[in-house]
Amino acid sequence: MAFAVAAIAVLSVTGAVAQERGNAQSEQSEALRSRGAPTRALPPVGRYMSDSGEGFTLDRSGQRPLLRFDRRDETWVLRPTVAVRGDVIYRNDAGQQILRVTPGGGMTVFTSRSPGGSPASFTGPGETLAPPSLGPAQLFQLMARRSAMVSQTMGRLIEINVDTDEDAEGLTVEALILSTDAVLRIARSPTGRSSLNQLRRIVIVQGNSSAVTYARGELRIVVAPNQGVAGRPSSARVIRAFLPQDPPSR
Repeated sequence: MAFAVAAIAVLSVTGAVAQERGNAQSEQSEALRSRGAPTRALPPVGRYMSDSGEGFTLDRSGQRPLLRFDRRDETWVLRPTVAVRGDVIYRNDAGQQILRVTPGGGMTVFTSRSPGGSPASFTGPGETLAPPSLGPAQLFQLMARRSAMVSQTMGRLIEINVDTDEDAEGLTVEALILSTDAVLRIARSPTGRSSLNQLRRIVIVQGNSSAVTYARGELRIVVAPNQGVAGRPSSARVIRAFLPQDPPSR
């Protein structure tokens, strides 16, 4: 599957498409048991609400823990590490702390609204955060819409090129959405917009390891189906490619 799409800045758009092997839940439980700490079982998939008013879904049913905030398109792939007192810290692929869970099941979520953390509580079951699947025709339409959105914001033509196969379709869709969202967020920042002055194209290709680079006006995203849900970089890593010295928390 290989496409090349270029949209003119005046085009208006309104639509957007809403994302190793090892069991993270088992890793967490084993680590906690080794410290002799009590463990309250968390549901495999559940919805939570923080005291700061931010809702999210946590999906621990697959290879990696996944988290998606309400009214957001991006699904975060989390990496658990055991901290002091048996707490488990979940970070994104940029190393930023997203979630902290105590041995007793207490949960704290960290966001740009609450960088110091906000307690979160379980509110009910949630839907599995499976990667999206569109098919070639819908992917082409998504590329056109996304190219138009970025071109309109930047005031010049921004090309989007995709060269991946069917195995990488879900990762390609997620990479396309999160990378263009990241560019739009930077463009809205008075201090960050200048870092996009040379941007001319966004390229998504397939490889053995997920990666993101920005050089000579090209943002290049590598997706890796062999890495499962972790096989594409997050928006935080995309932003860091443009603003390596000061990436936002989410």
